[in-house]
Amino acid sequence: MPKTQPPLDSTDLGILRALVADSTLTNKAIAAHLGLAESTCAYRLRMMRDTGVILGNRVTLNLSALGFPIQAIIKVRLGSHDAEHVNTLYTKLTQVPGVIQAFHVAGEDDFHLHVAVESPQALRDMVLQHITVNRVVRQTETQLIFEARDGVGVLAQ
Repeated sequence: MPKTQPPLDSTDLGILRALVADSTLTNKAIAAHLGLAESTCAYRLRMMRDTGVILGNRVTLNLSALGFPIQAIIKVRLGSHDAEHVNTLYTKLTQVPGVIQAFHVAGEDDFHLHVAVESPQALRDMVLQHITVNRVVRQTETQLIFEARDGVGVLAQ
């Protein structure tokens, strides 16, 4: 069970900003950058991991270099909003090869899927073979992504 996180202070936020800017930084490098003792920095990092403030480490992939140059957002609308149907479909959608992220959203759509595929045909096949085959799906709409840029995030100063 996660520990309760005390409120974050400016030191914690400084550590988080450093990691967001460069997730490969070592504890030693973060401590030096912020003028902290290495033990203090290590303790703070451990507490933020233990309490769920830091949820892991991610690798950002160059999808085109891996053979998946086409990215899209697939909007999914359901015909039934029964909790079991929604949860079952949500789980299925996250298991479809090529789905990078699945968002359960409010509004006209029920899900937005960020996907990457190798070709237009593969995108069509994903929709037809993995999404619209689910009886609860009423409609899909696919939007191609021309370009994506990261925002400054929540810790921007």
